[in-house]
Amino acid sequence: MVNAASRNYIELFLMSAIWGSSFLFLRIAAPEFGPFLLIQMRVLAAVIVMLPICMVFGKWGELIANWRIIFLVSLTNMAVPFCLFAYAALSMGSGLLSIMNATVPFFTALIGFAVYGQRLSSMSLFGMAVGFSGVIVLVFDPDAINLTEGGLLAVSAALCACFLYGMALNLVSRRLTAVSGLAITTGSLLFSSVLLVPFSMQSLPDEMPSDSAWMAVTALGIGCTGLAYLMFYRLIARIGSEQTIMTAYLIPLFSLMWGYLFLSESITAFTVLGCLLVLLGVGMTTGKLPGLFNQTSAPR
Repeated sequence: MVNAASRNYIELFLMSAIWGSSFLFLRIAAPEFGPFLLIQMRVLAAVIVMLPICMVFGKWGELIANWRIIFLVSLTNMAVPFCLFAYAALSMGSGLLSIMNATVPFFTALIGFAVYGQRLSSMSLFGMAVGFSGVIVLVFDPDAINLTEGGLLAVSAALCACFLYGMALNLVSRRLTAVSGLAITTGSLLFSSVLLVPFSMQSLPDEMPSDSAWMAVTALGIGCTGLAYLMFYRLIARIGSEQTIMTAYLIPLFSLMWGYLFLSESITAFTVLGCLLVLLGVGMTTGKLPGLFNQTSAPR
């Protein structure tokens, strides 16, 4: 028999595997749907799953009472960054996208320092320097990004999305601490699905997307957004955010594996080095390397 603790960690690995696959599905679907329509369908599929659950658990009142802040979170945590990552997926591999996504804690800490006066330790600053050096290694990998053919814009879009995620995490941690994750997620999806309508209607594809693209966008919306967020908040309730944060390290590993297996994406020495530097920087910045450093955690 598998005990409760083992089941929780099995679910943690499963959730990381699902979230890691989101970058694979972006790579498959973005060229055929385009960024705006793809994300419109992603959030719409997810809200169809989440809205009834939100109603059943009686969280609709929380959503309505906090709709202004949730609206800002929807802009910074879903509508805009999702589209930026979908755009970046046109020029970057799925593994590389996931490693870029791992830089979110750096921006979270920087925004917390610049806007909210949060203290940054010297180890946190050094961790950011290590992490961003990993990004530089990835950017100059000739086998991963072609800087002359949209690669530089793709990198900029991905990092801008991570900056917005950092803004959203600061908003949630300071303005929505008393609001359930279910209400925040459902409201963000609902607002995003409405906000993206005019943009997606202006970017309809000339040809009907393939079956594989439809399957990818369905998996992206229902699995990687709706189901994964439910698992995420359930795990936080069961094992706490300190343990659930392990996903920051697991997601890039799964994403690299999915890209290699299903899209034949190469894993070069640059990729491995860049990934290690980024993840080491995340650990130092967030204080999640207790065996090596004893620092206070930054918010996520």
